[in-house]
Amino acid sequence: MRSLASFGLLLLSTAAPALAQRSAGVRIDLPAPAMRSEEGPRVRAQRVLSDSRLRDLLRNGFPARLHWKVEVWSTRGWFDDLKGTVEWDIIVRYEPLERRYEIVHIDGDGNPTPLGRTENFANVEAVIERPQEAPILPPRRRDRVYYNVSLDVEMLSVSDLDEVERWLRGELRPAVRGQRNPGTAVTRGVRTVVAKLLGAEKRHYEERSVRFDVAP
Repeated sequence: MRSLASFGLLLLSTAAPALAQRSAGVRIDLPAPAMRSEEGPRVRAQRVLSDSRLRDLLRNGFPARLHWKVEVWSTRGWFDDLKGTVEWDIIVRYEPLERRYEIVHIDGDGNPTPLGRTENFANVEAVIERPQEAPILPPRRRDRVYYNVSLDVEMLSVSDLDEVERWLRGELRPAVRGQRNPGTAVTRGVRTVVAKLLGAEKRHYEERSVRFDVAP
């Protein structure tokens, strides 16, 4: 019994680092203190498409949509106050005829930018896990703030494939009018064009930065 217990402890001790290494999530890193009023935070995904179920769906023609949202909050009052929001998307799809993955970035105004095409899924992970500077800044006055970042990973239905391709070719565009928030434009445009969820195939990740002071 003692040897079995020792063996069990050994398994737990060796499995824990492996589980930690495989854990999916998001990270947010602040700029250097002197640059926090001039540069946005850097965010990155970690193993968010490594789940075997998501990879199988991707290889079978279901595009993946990674929806990023970064918020800046003030903590000066009685309650935290939302001061700004920015959102963008990354679409990953597999082209069976060419046996290649395509990665596309869509900014808050709905403009697509190709990030690359590759036959190797490891390269897909390298692209989507690359640190990105969020285009958002804290208020330009003395304040104490923090950033909150969330990432939703959704698998899109086969019926959306035609809409995705037409949209990426520029035939479909999200409407951005008046004073509408870029995040609202993404929600009303991108989501109505490409997002029909596949059951429970959705993952949500969230992280918050430390609070920091901003000088005017």
